[in-house]
Amino acid sequence: MKIHALLAASCIVASLSVQASNPMQPVELSDAELSQLRGRYVMPGRIIHFGVTMSSQWENANGQVLGGSVRMNVSEGMFQPQFNVSIITENGDRNAPLAGSGQIYGGDGLASVNGVTQSIRSAGDFNSAANSFAINVKRGNTAPEAASAGQQFANSIGSTNAGNVQISASNGGFSIAIDALGQGTSRQQLGGGGLQQLTNIGGAGNMVRNLTELDVVLRDSPLPTHSMSGVLDQVRALRTSGY
Repeated sequence: MKIHALLAASCIVASLSVQASNPMQPVELSDAELSQLRGRYVMPGRIIHFGVTMSSQWENANGQVLGGSVRMNVSEGMFQPQFNVSIITENGDRNAPLAGSGQIYGGDGLASVNGVTQSIRSAGDFNSAANSFAINVKRGNTAPEAASAGQQFANSIGSTNAGNVQISASNGGFSIAIDALGQGTSRQQLGGGGLQQLTNIGGAGNMVRNLTELDVVLRDSPLPTHSMSGVLDQVRALRTSGY
C-alpha cells in the first residue's frame, strides 16, 4: 500500500505542475510524462532481487515433447546477471504424427506490436494452448538462491523427429522458438521493449504452453532515515511554488 500511495502522490504532484493555472482540474498524463516517473515510486535500496523465467513447451499427439527455458537472476551483491538455459526433448525417437492440413493466414503485424503481445491461432482439432505472463512481487530480507539447473546462456538448438527448439539472443533480449514439424510453430521473445507470445497450430491433438514470470523481492526492513529524506526531497522538487 505504501508503494501504491507514493506512486499516486507522484502522479498528482506531476499533474499540478502541468496545469498550475487550475490545480484542482484533473489532467491526463502523456506517455512521455509517465516515462519520467518509471521506477521513482520504489525507494533506493528496496529491490534486492530481480529475476525473469521464460519457458515454452510443445507436446504433440504422439507424446513427443519439445521445450526450452531461460532463467535470468540478478541479486544484491552480484556483479552481473546470471543466465541459465535448458533444452527439453522427450520421446524424440517415436514416429511423428501425420502433418496437419490446417492453414493459418495473416498475423504478420503481430511481430511489430509494442508492449505485451499474446496470440493463439489454431486451424486443427483437439488442441490446447495457453500464454501466461505474471509479475510476482514479494517482501523479504534475502534474495532467493540462484537456479543451478541448465547451462550458461548460449545460442542452443535441440532437434528430434518431432521438430526443433531454438534458444537465442534476440533484439537486446532472448527468445525461445519451437518448430513442431507438420504441427505448427511457437515463439516467445522478451526484449526490444516488449514481450511476445505467439502460437500457430495447424495439426491436431497438440498441447502448447508459453510462460514468462518476472520476480521482484523488496527489502522488508525499514529504510534508514537519510534514505527516506532523499526520497522526500525528490518529491518536493516536483512541487509547484506556492503549493
